[in-house]
Amino acid sequence: MRVIGAIAAAAILLGATAAAVAAATQRHAATRPHAAMRMDMPMPMSGTASAAALPATQLAQARMATARFANDLGVAKAHGYSILTRLIPGMGYHFINPSIKGFDVRRPPILVYERHGASWQLGALEWVFPQKPATPPLKGATYGSFPAACHYKDGTFVPEPDAASCAQTSPSTGSPFNFWHPALVTLHVWIWYPNPAGLYASMNPLVHSFS
Repeated sequence: MRVIGAIAAAAILLGATAAAVAAATQRHAATRPHAAMRMDMPMPMSGTASAAALPATQLAQARMATARFANDLGVAKAHGYSILTRLIPGMGYHFINPSIKGFDVRRPPILVYERHGASWQLGALEWVFPQKPATPPLKGATYGSFPAACHYKDGTFVPEPDAASCAQTSPSTGSPFNFWHPALVTLHVWIWYPNPAGLYASMNPLVHSFS
């Protein structure tokens, strides 16, 4: 009988506590109307672009295809990527796969990495064009540029107007000549690291933390 009485008393106490909590919640909602807002009501979302302004399906395909490279530069190298440029402040280190031609959102010819000590973080995917595409390959795309330049095997490069002007070794490091290219139009897609300047911006103010 004592056990039954104790259980009954606990039930009465819990019921009183629940009633008190409910009453307090109602009073709080009355003084702060937003606290009682229905959770299924549409909430405004912040951001620089709506979903309709971006090629969501293509961006998803790009992330899926490049996920294996996100934190593993070794995997990227095993798939044919090699150093194109050393650190460019505000961008990162560029790695190129010269066998990739044309535009395929799942196969970027250039990967832009950020480095912190021995760790590498993929930041952006990049495509280059001899001139601005008549039709953007990605919805809303904006472009940057890169001057005509001589590139060397170790990632150093020297801007030069033509291939005949390229030294056979890097003037700064002595690394062998790799290739020359004319002035290019660039398309960066910051799909693996946030960029407050925009998804397609060439420069990223957040990558300085890796330098």
